[in-house]
Amino acid sequence: MSTPSDPARQLLRHAVATVAYRGGKSLRGSPESFATFTLGDSPRTPANILAHMGDLFDWALSMARGEAAWRDSHPLAWNAEVARFFTALKKFDDYLASPEPLHSPADGLFQGPLADALTHIGQLAMLRRLAGCPIKGENYFKAEIVAGRVGANQSAPRREFD
Repeated sequence: MSTPSDPARQLLRHAVATVAYRGGKSLRGSPESFATFTLGDSPRTPANILAHMGDLFDWALSMARGEAAWRDSHPLAWNAEVARFFTALKKFDDYLASPEPLHSPADGLFQGPLADALTHIGQLAMLRRLAGCPIKGENYFKAEIVAGRVGANQSAPRREFD
């Protein structure tokens, strides 16, 4: 049983904050039309990817609670899906910050849902560029990423570049 002060649990919280920061950067300022952008014959739109990311954090929370359950969600309207994503992050982070026991190994939670979400954030960033609405690069080493800060409103980037 781990406690909220457990180093592995704290690293998970920092990883969730990283997902919120980087995910927020990939989502902020995207036009509504971005939700349905497709590339070639691929049926996965940004809205599908984002719905999957929300599912990943619902799944992470269910595993942390010891009730592992997966569901495939159909995408909501873009702004609603963005809100759902950040709500799922917050619920998972709130659980990690609580004294409730972690019923799944921290490394499994990291290498499963968290790592998958980071992959999808990269996909969204790449799709933004291909859709003609790129995000600026950033020196993430200098980013203000703080455990517990998992909402859509993140700190402003400290150093962006084209």
